[in-house]
Amino acid sequence: MASTEPPSFRLINGEGLEAWMNETSGELGFLYQNLDEYFLIVMGLVIYFMQCGFAFLEAGAVRAKNTTNILLKNIMDSAIGGIVYWVCGFAFAFGNGSPFIGDSGFFLINVDTRDYAFVFFQFVFAATAATIVSGAMAERTEFLSYLIYSVAITGLVYPVVTHWAWSSTGWLANCCWWDEVSYQDFAGSGVVHCVGGAAGLAGAFFLGPRVGTTVEGRRVKIQYHTVPLMCLGGFILFFGFFAFNGGSQAAITGHGDGAIVGKAIINTVLSGSFAAISSMICIKIKEKRFSILACINGMLTGMVAICAGCNAVATWGAAIIGAVAGVTFFVWQELMMRVGIDDPLDAVAVHLGGGIWGVIAVTFFASDYGVLLNWNALAFKHLLWNFIGVVVIIAWTLVLSGLLFFALRRMGILRVSSVVEQQGLDISEHREPAYPSETFANHEMEQYFRHRFTQVWEDFHAKTNGALNMTDEASVDKIEPKTIDKIEPKAIEKVEPKAIEEP
Repeated sequence: MASTEPPSFRLINGEGLEAWMNETSGELGFLYQNLDEYFLIVMGLVIYFMQCGFAFLEAGAVRAKNTTNILLKNIMDSAIGGIVYWVCGFAFAFGNGSPFIGDSGFFLINVDTRDYAFVFFQFVFAATAATIVSGAMAERTEFLSYLIYSVAITGLVYPVVTHWAWSSTGWLANCCWWDEVSYQDFAGSGVVHCVGGAAGLAGAFFLGPRVGTTVEGRRVKIQYHTVPLMCLGGFILFFGFFAFNGGSQAAITGHGDGAIVGKAIINTVLSGSFAAISSMICIKIKEKRFSILACINGMLTGMVAICAGCNAVATWGAAIIGAVAGVTFFVWQELMMRVGIDDPLDAVAVHLGGGIWGVIAVTFFASDYGVLLNWNALAFKHLLWNFIGVVVIIAWTLVLSGLLFFALRRMGILRVSSVVEQQGLDISEHREPAYPSETFANHEMEQYFRHRFTQVWEDFHAKTNGALNMTDEASVDKIEPKTIDKIEPKAIEKVEPKAIEEP
């Protein structure tokens, strides 16, 4: 006869307890796995939003005539990256193979669907590495050549480095001659940012500086066109870095996972904050002003630098890493100016400069194996192995990127002509200006005044027999105001703006 006791009473008395526990443990296992996958998806979505931050920051930092071009390049980074990472990027990065490169999982064939959340998370990292380059090469790159490069970095350059450092079979992660030592780069100071920064350096070098960056033999900075867009992009990137670093734990259900995620995020806050302050101090000392772009890029450099050790250093270590990162940004920015490499966004200073410092800094400040806290042979082994790792990563990226950009330049498709560059890529490359004059309310009035001024100047020029030149200050000073016709307000009302043709 079946028992009439309630299930809870039977469990308390031990009846069916083992079966219930087995069933429950299985269900909890699926729940934990689903939570980890959900964690990766949510963190990946936030990191993907950083593409919007890069787009806005870059759009604000370039001139208005190149806004559409830089926005489209950021969109294409994502589109091309999504396809190429599916085709071969993930296979090269995490497929079974040699310590150098993976060789399985092309087109995600034989990849378990339960790993798709991890694939998505790694894709957004690859897209981040690719989009870093667009800032360093802004305002003078042929659109086709940029698309070719985007395929190369998401399909080969970045995935191979990922395999070295983060795959279970990679040589940086598992092939050190000291068994207890492996490459330490939790969230990609070297894997992501040094790759993007080194590629940007190669691209900017082979492109050469923009027209207008040299005046009378002096290097000058070209002014950005909209501060609000830059600031919005900067805040989006700050927000994204919390997921970029915190999400690199890749799980949330294991013992201590939540604590590591929280530690990574707090260290990111501190490092970025101290870097923003130190970079501002450097700019103030040198240029006697406070710069918003220097503040944004300084804070980003601090967040880049802490990527490698955000899970391993104490909060005071994050503060020091950030403070040094701000100075590192300033030094790299000045170095780029002095050697004549034009980087409109200071992408090389932020990502390569900050990334190198981050990979080295973790081996000094890590609580368990840092040189400063554990003055022993193991600590110095970690320092040496991380140094070897970042040098090889940069060399690999510079060689492959350099060969590609050199080939594109030899084919004549790397850089636009000076005429196209001066006209602006929005018009010449896309015929789609970001700020069409027709959209402004005063466009028709602007046409009228331009037309009227041209008529007045032509009449005045004829009366003076061409003796005066508007570009000559001495000549302009001689102009008698009474000679120039005045535009009557009533005359403006009588004019039909649509009937006026552009002079």
